[in-house]
Amino acid sequence: MPPSLIVFDLDGTLIDSAADLAAAVNAMLEGFGREPLSVPQVRRMIGDGVAMLVARALAARQCEQFEPARATQIFMRHYEGGATSLTTAFPGAAGALQALRAAAIPLAVCTNKPARLAADVLEGLGLSGYFARVIGGDSLPFRKPDPRVLLSLLQEFDVGPQSSLLVGDSEVDAATARTAGVPFVLMKHGYRRGPAEEMPSIAALESFDELPRLIGVPPA
Repeated sequence: MPPSLIVFDLDGTLIDSAADLAAAVNAMLEGFGREPLSVPQVRRMIGDGVAMLVARALAARQCEQFEPARATQIFMRHYEGGATSLTTAFPGAAGALQALRAAAIPLAVCTNKPARLAADVLEGLGLSGYFARVIGGDSLPFRKPDPRVLLSLLQEFDVGPQSSLLVGDSEVDAATARTAGVPFVLMKHGYRRGPAEEMPSIAALESFDELPRLIGVPPA
């Protein structure tokens, strides 16, 4: 049987946002008189929320003396001004979501990105209509990898862990799924920091074209 709920991570799973995140990081660093970071460098910093991304960028350019909260505000100002300038959905994502929706499977997003910004990005990329719920890093008192953020979402939909699925790209997503008791599907195109083989999952997919087939849903 197909799952009763599929939860998706956002950055690195549904969308490739590294270039826009890097642009905002580098605009922040420029204001502090520091050299920019490359997109691959920033990509390895993504996954634990905005504050951690900013902290890692500050540490990488030896500017920890700057107030993190102020640096985060500067980053957000730049990022909110261009959150979809370079960001795209990964190939096949929209088609897979369409197929899952046609199969009447409820879909949700669970991300560490701020909820309003996540909703704006989904809207800007034409993906928002697929999701019944979007939970961001500021929606609850806890966030991934704390399993409570995922379990609270399952409770909203009255779905048990083994009847759901988390689709993600990173060690943070894998840990969240494991501790919540939810089966995990890894998208290999994302922002993980280690080998895919070291991340526990029921499947590691190269592309979204494989996701409907994995759960027995006809393609769109």
